[in-house]
Amino acid sequence: MSKQQLVVLGQSAGECCPGLLTAPLDEDQADTLAKVFKALGDPVRLRLLSMIASRAGGEVCVCDLTPAFELSQPTISHHLKLLKQAGLIDSERRGTWVYYRLLPEMTDRLAAILTRPAGAAS
Repeated sequence: MSKQQLVVLGQSAGECCPGLLTAPLDEDQADTLAKVFKALGDPVRLRLLSMIASRAGGEVCVCDLTPAFELSQPTISHHLKLLKQAGLIDSERRGTWVYYRLLPEMTDRLAAILTRPAGAAS
């Protein structure tokens, strides 16, 4: 697992994050969360994350991602690097190719942050 993985909102891996509707974010929490959302704020990165997350077997080679875009391989690698720095994906080099996989802990934390508590008013 990547050592660059962010811990969203200062929570450990076993704890659930507070939802946005249950407790206000402090400055550090908001800063950390903004970095993750910034990584997701680009359509190319969002598509890349979707392609990785939906791949059968849970991982995909960069060689299978690049042809889906009208972008150069270095540009795709840059977008993947930003997703990795945000803690959304991890990678493993195998020979000349790099394989990417989703870090479900991060997407689960994001879902928990954005989920309205049961019984909350509309």
